[in-house]
Amino acid sequence: MKQGRTLGELARELNVQALTKRDYLVDTRSLGFQTADGLSRLALPIENGNNGFVVNELTHRQISDRLGIPFRYYDKMKAENPALLDENVNSWLQAKPERRLIRTLDGKARAFLSDRYRRLDNYDLAEAVFPVLAKMKGAEVISCELTETNMFIKVINKTLQLEVQKGDIVQAGIVISNSEVGLGSVKVEPLIYRLACLNGMIAQDFGQRKYHVGRTVENENPVYELYRDETLEADDKAFFLKVQDIVRAAVDQAKFALIVDRMKQATGQMIQGSPVRAVEVLGQRLQFNQLERDSVIKHLIQGGDLSAYGLLNAVTHTSQEILDYNRATDFERFGGQILALPKKEWQEIATAA
Repeated sequence: MKQGRTLGELARELNVQALTKRDYLVDTRSLGFQTADGLSRLALPIENGNNGFVVNELTHRQISDRLGIPFRYYDKMKAENPALLDENVNSWLQAKPERRLIRTLDGKARAFLSDRYRRLDNYDLAEAVFPVLAKMKGAEVISCELTETNMFIKVINKTLQLEVQKGDIVQAGIVISNSEVGLGSVKVEPLIYRLACLNGMIAQDFGQRKYHVGRTVENENPVYELYRDETLEADDKAFFLKVQDIVRAAVDQAKFALIVDRMKQATGQMIQGSPVRAVEVLGQRLQFNQLERDSVIKHLIQGGDLSAYGLLNAVTHTSQEILDYNRATDFERFGGQILALPKKEWQEIATAA
């Protein structure tokens, strides 16, 4: 499993971010977009304003998508004709007026979202789940990370383990994740942790999630800073109480046994064609790049297990070699997707020649 921050490091960074992040609800006609020296800035008419918030890559994509500018063309303008990009963005911000939620952190515009986006923040989520995890017998946080787009907390329960094959022991766990910038819901998903190689597999089809969609905030001002009102705080308190209940129940013995039974069945589902072609077909379905495909092939051959179980272990093992934590977690989820493949789709992979 990909290693990230320690639990203490995560807590400290969440505290820092809680003090420095700001959210603004903005009429797009009041925004100004300007690009210079390779950086785009989004200016808001706020008191004590600066020269504008630096637009990060995700926000560029969200602006491009919302304004209907194809991103390849958007990116080409940014690189080759920034003045044309500024003209396009500013024109469409005026031509399609609406209110948007601008999320900022450390002088950067990190998200360009709907005014109905419900702010379920990492700090509040961590504050809700840490006490539950501390009281959970046998629980251990084995990996956590705070990336530019997501927070992950990966936990195992050492008291709950089963054998897939003789001597091949797996433990039950959960992954708690969230995105503050529109890239996913709050999720609590089962995690299977394989002791033989310290791989993690996320069984996302058994998970639970809550989307960031809420009521529209009513205000006529062109821009104002958002704070938690009493109604939102009450709603969030009720929501995070539900999250605590889900976390308590997430490491479920019956659910764990069901997933392990699927893994046992996968040991008998053999690759009948070319292992290399099987990985290529799988890679096309799950959009692996060439380096990722090569890594999966390497681990499949080294593992010597040409079954669906061997393939999912090769995929989850690859996650340990990927530098980006978000992408590494994708590969842990891909392992669960292999386990959940319909019979017809598995046959197309297994018989590829």
